[in-house]
Amino acid sequence: MGSYTIHVDHINKVINCKVAGSFSAEDGTASIEAYQRTISSFTVSEYDIDIDCTKLRVTKPSLLPMLEGFFLMYKADGFKRIIFRVSNNRIVKMQLNRIALKAELTNLEIIEEELK
Repeated sequence: MGSYTIHVDHINKVINCKVAGSFSAEDGTASIEAYQRTISSFTVSEYDIDIDCTKLRVTKPSLLPMLEGFFLMYKADGFKRIIFRVSNNRIVKMQLNRIALKAELTNLEIIEEELK
């Protein structure tokens, strides 16, 4: 089961998200709806999005298109920077890098962190 939280820091102009576990299609749909509700009230292009993926599990191949959809959505929304924080899980990092390249995200930064 996957989980997704989102918090907007209007002072620092950062949307902080945390994703964890293994996402199902239903989890993905719910997180997209929460994301869209959250960003509907301000200008996203003035913000960074910082996504903590340190507790995210490897995404099933069948759900990779949904993950790519997230990347394309972040790109289309026009964030100043897109930051993914990952643990030392090289498979998750590889999946994120591969999809970021496919989505042509030029403002992406992947930061490796120790698990908390």
